[in-house]
Amino acid sequence: MAGADPDGVAIVPSTSYGLAVAAANTEAAPGDRVVLLAGDFPSNVQTWTAWAERAGAEVVTVARADDGWTEPLLDSLDERVRVVSVPSVHWVDGSTIELERVAERARAVGALLVVDATQSLGAMPLDLAAVRPGYLVTAGYKWLLGPLGTSYLYVAPEHRDGRPLEQNWANRAGAEDFEQAAPVEGERERAYRPGARRFDAGQRSNFVLVPMAIAGLEQVLDWGVPEIAAALAPVTARIEEHARAIGLDPIPARLRAPHMLGIGLSDGMAQRWSGGDVHVEMLGSVMRVSPHLHVTDGDLETLFAALSGGR
Repeated sequence: MAGADPDGVAIVPSTSYGLAVAAANTEAAPGDRVVLLAGDFPSNVQTWTAWAERAGAEVVTVARADDGWTEPLLDSLDERVRVVSVPSVHWVDGSTIELERVAERARAVGALLVVDATQSLGAMPLDLAAVRPGYLVTAGYKWLLGPLGTSYLYVAPEHRDGRPLEQNWANRAGAEDFEQAAPVEGERERAYRPGARRFDAGQRSNFVLVPMAIAGLEQVLDWGVPEIAAALAPVTARIEEHARAIGLDPIPARLRAPHMLGIGLSDGMAQRWSGGDVHVEMLGSVMRVSPHLHVTDGDLETLFAALSGGR
């Protein structure tokens, strides 16, 4: 995962599970703060809101400025912040966060950095060694081409002695020998598996999902993440150019990821737009478009016709 060591990654069923692991292993006190992005994915917002409520901590929500998320995020980080939990790419419109700068500031004020890379890992390079998050979660079913039900949790070395959410047989030492999995009478409780593997969810050896996940990861590695990003950037650039030409409001390339973009719609346009055979996501007043390598010139022309007809 983005340069992670094998012992640093746990197999979990969802990003919300991984976020729950991070929250369960992070203490908070009254007056502490957690910093989130406005309009972030509900799993992140709800996890840390509940965490804050339990401890009497405060949720600070950062709005995007005209020049992006990074500067407002940096301005929000001071010694009161216990956690900053942000995506690598905003799920609504593809807008990016300069994770390395945010990470540097978080370390300076003693805050834990948690990253949800679901919207970018597999389609856009991420330098884990440069960002150095405490925890990083990602769904396996999006740009990693895997199935629903298989996600990944990276845990930094300093957090790998934490408490897992589950006490399943597979996260204990010696679990590879299934015949010896049952405890022997009088035996002391077995230690957890090394590294982040103690956070593995039950049924992480699912014989249907895991081979599918492996095949997806191998395909991504075969294509190459930088090559995927380079191939998709001109596609989203064409979509942005057309949307702007017909009077719509796409997020500019300088503020977004190479593989997805949001197109702002005027009041009522979202309700009037009819895509026919074109399937995109409507997220409030934003149309999210996220092409992959299989998208052809013909597909783009169909999208352009639908966009023009739905104004």
